[in-house]
Amino acid sequence: MLTPAFDLSQDPAFLTVAIRVPYARVSEFDVYFEGVDFRFYAKPYFLRLTLPGRVVENGSEQGSYDADKGIFTIRLPKETPGQHFEGLNMLTALLAPRKSRTAKPLVEEIGASEVSEERVEEEDEEFDWEIEQSPYEEASESALNPQYHYGFGNLRSGVFQRLQDELSDVIDIKDPDFTPAAERRQKRLAAELAKFDPDHYLADFFEDEAVEQVLKYNPWWTDTYTEMMASLGKSQEQENHAALVSFSEEEKYQLRKFVNKSYLLDKRAHRQVYYGLIDILLAYCYETCVTEGERNVESAWNIRKLSSTLCWFETWTSVHEILVSFGRRVLCYPLYRHFKLVMKAYRDTIKILQLGKSAVLKCLLDVHKIFQENDPAYILNDLYISDYCVWIQKAKSSKLAALAEALKEASLTKAQLGLELEELEAAAFLVQEEETALKAARSISRQQTPSSSPEASDSEESDSTSESETEGLDSEQGELTGSKSETVDPSRGPSFEAGSALLIDDSGVCRNSAIGTSGGSPGKPPASSCALGGSRPLIEELREQLNSTVQVSEPEDSAAGSHSCVQGRVNGQTPSDRL
Repeated sequence: MLTPAFDLSQDPAFLTVAIRVPYARVSEFDVYFEGVDFRFYAKPYFLRLTLPGRVVENGSEQGSYDADKGIFTIRLPKETPGQHFEGLNMLTALLAPRKSRTAKPLVEEIGASEVSEERVEEEDEEFDWEIEQSPYEEASESALNPQYHYGFGNLRSGVFQRLQDELSDVIDIKDPDFTPAAERRQKRLAAELAKFDPDHYLADFFEDEAVEQVLKYNPWWTDTYTEMMASLGKSQEQENHAALVSFSEEEKYQLRKFVNKSYLLDKRAHRQVYYGLIDILLAYCYETCVTEGERNVESAWNIRKLSSTLCWFETWTSVHEILVSFGRRVLCYPLYRHFKLVMKAYRDTIKILQLGKSAVLKCLLDVHKIFQENDPAYILNDLYISDYCVWIQKAKSSKLAALAEALKEASLTKAQLGLELEELEAAAFLVQEEETALKAARSISRQQTPSSSPEASDSEESDSTSESETEGLDSEQGELTGSKSETVDPSRGPSFEAGSALLIDDSGVCRNSAIGTSGGSPGKPPASSCALGGSRPLIEELREQLNSTVQVSEPEDSAAGSHSCVQGRVNGQTPSDRL
């Protein structure tokens, strides 16, 4: 038998069931309803529902069939007109057999006396069947120690002994079957400290254009939350809130595929389930924000990496612990590491919880789809998400509202993350101020240098004078080169050239020849002149030095002295002769 696609809607007097059976034989169908039971049969389709409210057969019931769409529409009168039926979009819960809603296995002795013997026998039979089908019974020895449990409600153990290769790329903890919860937390905190990169954090902190851009994105629940707040104080408030969230056909199909279960959870496990839900929703809200609703190949990695519940099988004792863990992981692992993103996800999670079960279920279905399309993250669906999708449909709305209030009252600061963020930011601001002051000082120095130099105008005049004398110096140097081989004694050439080479300083000013010879004995050339060789190469080098230095600015009297010095050498006189 096939389970057909179906939808439920209501008005004050009727509950409407629309069933899509495109390949059914219209001439052969059967409909039965009484109280909260509803059954429909049209070969090859069979549908059995447990309704959230009672209906009655009083002659006003109606039925129709649309042959073009292949849809049966059945209108059932409510036993109490005006009653509002909750959870009409929780399709998995509606498919459950009636007895599964109150199933209590024999191992739970508390309250067993309140259950009739007939009911116990039915529940016992179903419970035994579930035990035989349960995969974690194969590791019964590990299940004896509750510290080694993980998964939804800490109901799983021994999974990694069989799937170590598949799960090693999904979670960070190694060998979770033999790692107590306290040790998991210590290893997680150490891994986060080792991963934290101050440079990456400060880069996102100061250059936050991309972060500010993604913060502007408003996911679907933003508008829905606005509508809910606008409807506060109006009549039929619950009805309006239930109708705000709708499911796509793909989501409805997935809801019908889930196998309904009854979970045996004690008080501690029940609290862990709610805490884990907060952790998963925080990671999902971050992923939705940074991708602006467009999923990519990194979406599955982001969600499982930011959720310590999924990545480290972490257990919680308070809402504040969850926020601290999430904040640390946001600043350690993903591409965008900014505290504003932590607070954005925090506020979005509050909105989703306040919207109720439908909004939470829609988010969980999206996470389920992301993991299902990613290898090997799909294993997390079996460990957590599928069970969450089934369980949330039966959760009480009042519990979710209380959870939203507890999360709203919690607070988170940078100092509580334990990463010394405030110290890093203070040091970065100090360095930034010093660099700004240094740049300002350099700028002021550059502005004051031209105006504070009294020789600025003289230097400009000297530059023009030197440029006008360049041509005359070049011609004189040519004459000097041509006549030196005839008038200069070869034995004195090196000494003369060495002394001449020292006559010109860095500013191009001609100095007295005594400066070049005072350091040694008379007639002994300096060491530099000995390395230069003959007189002609030295003269050519002198010319090159003269051409390279004559462009340098100099005082007018120095330029005149240089000119007279060169003129004396052209006339065949050495500097020592002038002395």
